[in-house]
Amino acid sequence: MAIKNMSAVAIKNTTTATRALDGDMTVDEFKEWLKRFDVDKDGRISRQELQRAIKAIRGRFSSWKSSRGIRAADIDGDGYVNEDEIDYLIDFAQKSLGLRIVAY
Repeated sequence: MAIKNMSAVAIKNTTTATRALDGDMTVDEFKEWLKRFDVDKDGRISRQELQRAIKAIRGRFSSWKSSRGIRAADIDGDGYVNEDEIDYLIDFAQKSLGLRIVAY
């Protein structure tokens, strides 16, 4: 998995296998990476968990962006992003975080 602009330390702490730093990641790789920030292991991503993920890729304004990401992806309004809403979070990550996520 590769995430644009991710530091070597962040990669070591959030992945088990890496490719190039500026490459693409698949949808499955994105989901696996995101699961590492699901601290309470409830299968959902909260604003705080998303904020930690954004910080891990050295994203600026992580609090603001995490709030925007939850609002963009949380279709049912429960304050979390679940498996059914992950595609909306992928769209947000590509547009607002500069991640390159591909289907293969």
